[in-house]
Amino acid sequence: MALRRGLSSSGVNKNRSGGGGSRLPIILVIFFCVLSPLIFFVGRGLIITSASIDQNNNNNAVGSGKQQLDWRERLALQHVKPLFSKEVIDVIASSTADLGPLSLDSFRKNKLSASWKVIGGETPVDNKAASETNQTATVVKQEASKGKVDNISDNARSGDTPAKLARRQLREKRREKRVAELLQQDDEATARLENAAIERSKLVDGAVLGKYSIWRKEMDNENSDSTVRLMRDQMIMARVYLSIAKMKNKRDLLQELQTRLKESQRSLGESSADSDLHPSAPGKLKAMGQVLSKAREQLYDCKLVTGKLRAMLQTADEQVRTLKKQSTFLSQLAAKTVPNGIHCLSMRLTIDYYLLPLEKRKFPRSENLENPNLYHYALFSDNVLAASVVVNSTIMNAKDSSKHVFHLVTDKLNFGAMNMWFLLNPPGKATIHVENVDEFKWLNSSYCPVLRQLESAAMKEYYFKANHPTSLSSGSSNLKYRNPKYLSMLNHLRFYLPQVYPKLDKILFLDDDIVVQKDLTKLWSVDLNGKVNGAVETCGESFHRFDKYLNFSNPHIARHFDPNACGWAYGMNIFDLKVWKKKDITGIYHKWQNMNEDRVLWKLGTLPPGLITFYNLTHPLQKSWHVLGLGYNPSVDRSEIENAAVVHYNGNMKPWLELAMTKYRPYWTKYIKYDHPYLRNCNLSE
Repeated sequence: MALRRGLSSSGVNKNRSGGGGSRLPIILVIFFCVLSPLIFFVGRGLIITSASIDQNNNNNAVGSGKQQLDWRERLALQHVKPLFSKEVIDVIASSTADLGPLSLDSFRKNKLSASWKVIGGETPVDNKAASETNQTATVVKQEASKGKVDNISDNARSGDTPAKLARRQLREKRREKRVAELLQQDDEATARLENAAIERSKLVDGAVLGKYSIWRKEMDNENSDSTVRLMRDQMIMARVYLSIAKMKNKRDLLQELQTRLKESQRSLGESSADSDLHPSAPGKLKAMGQVLSKAREQLYDCKLVTGKLRAMLQTADEQVRTLKKQSTFLSQLAAKTVPNGIHCLSMRLTIDYYLLPLEKRKFPRSENLENPNLYHYALFSDNVLAASVVVNSTIMNAKDSSKHVFHLVTDKLNFGAMNMWFLLNPPGKATIHVENVDEFKWLNSSYCPVLRQLESAAMKEYYFKANHPTSLSSGSSNLKYRNPKYLSMLNHLRFYLPQVYPKLDKILFLDDDIVVQKDLTKLWSVDLNGKVNGAVETCGESFHRFDKYLNFSNPHIARHFDPNACGWAYGMNIFDLKVWKKKDITGIYHKWQNMNEDRVLWKLGTLPPGLITFYNLTHPLQKSWHVLGLGYNPSVDRSEIENAAVVHYNGNMKPWLELAMTKYRPYWTKYIKYDHPYLRNCNLSE
């Protein structure tokens, strides 16, 4: 800059003096032509010299391990310091630190211009030396990435400034952190894959049969009936447009809709899931969609479509109500029926019984029948197989079967069969006695209100006249009370226990639809606290209370009973017959039964009069003694069933019927020997 300013000032003076102006441009051109190449070669020599110094440093570090000199110090030794200041060199060094040390190999490798050539007596580096240098650099780089600095890297960086060292350490820390994050992500991904594999392996046992592959659960369609529902919706809309097309006399469209509707009905069939559909269903679905689009363009009228849909909805509701009535009737009818196998068993046993000589028709140990020190059971049934399960389950779970006495009462149709079965299959050392209810001469219409009411014209019309407004054909809500068991005195005989067994003090009443699972002898030692009936209560927060069974709109009921009083269950009841006689329980029953001749106090059945008769005379037992609901409730807790002393199949789904719930049936069938000759001959099986 000083030279430029000097030249400029002399030129100005020359111009001002007015002489030598023609020689000045020539002198300037000659000066710059000589100076420019000199500056160029000095700069090129500087770069090449620095590269040579770095190459020598690398060779010295690998070969002899001598201490290296920083390339700035080598420049100082080559006397180039006057050209660049130390500050400039620091800036260049810091800006190129990330690129690593300069070397001739880097120039050759990057294929720089031919003008960048080494001038002087440098010895060219052969390929072998270059490859060794590259391998050494790779090793150093790998060790540096792991945080291991050896003697070579220490010697190479012995002259680094604190700023460079700090930046290098920061880069290494960032690199190590990134490597750790990547490793952690890799471990987490591996763990997720392993867990997913484990979860999928657990699905093997729960695989649904018919699936193509249990490993493709994610491919399953959650809405497995989406196509079925879409086809049904299309058919509904097709029927709507059919009626509108008929109304507007669109014959071509009407015929097309009818054709597509029939095709969709055939493709849909009885399918309830997409997998059940015919292979032609997607094509029919598409064709129906096209016809519906065409019908919408030609026939759509909001009021008409809304009216047709409302009419269809009303028709569907009416059909649902009708089907519900039919279902109720059929379920009640099924509950009333006797399976062919049980009917066959009863007939075969009856025939064989009456072929026996009279001396072989008697049961042993008849002296135990009136012994009050033994455990007495009352069982009233017309079902031979059900009665055998009750007796067998009780004896198999009893500690000493010789102390148990069973008093069975049946009707005259099953009297022979009941006797024959227990003569052929005696229950261990227990005592058995079978009686015929029709032979109880004292049980007549003059003494028993129920028998008198059953003989009345009103009751006969109620049961047997089909044109009665509350007949079966009308779908009355009282269908369950029309079961023939309510016409049988076997069902009402429970109110006459002291009359049937006058010499007994206590007796355990059992229904024929129960199964005994534990020893019941402890029930005889339960203190009833002066009450007559020991039973398990069935009331919850708002159900199975008195207001569910009795008509509290009647003043007689409302005046004498609490609507929130807790109900209890028949099926397993311990009765104190001494207190029964003192309280005249049978007389109380007769009083209320006479008041209910027109069925205004309660509907038919034995539980409502039982709740009235034993009101404030029932002692609650622990619930584990008697678990109910196996004949109607599919959600009875399994642990309650397992821990119960008695399980009760109350409801229509009796265990001997096809209506029975399969998950509860094994508790009953385990006490039946299906290999018995009589059962095999009647095709009775599990």
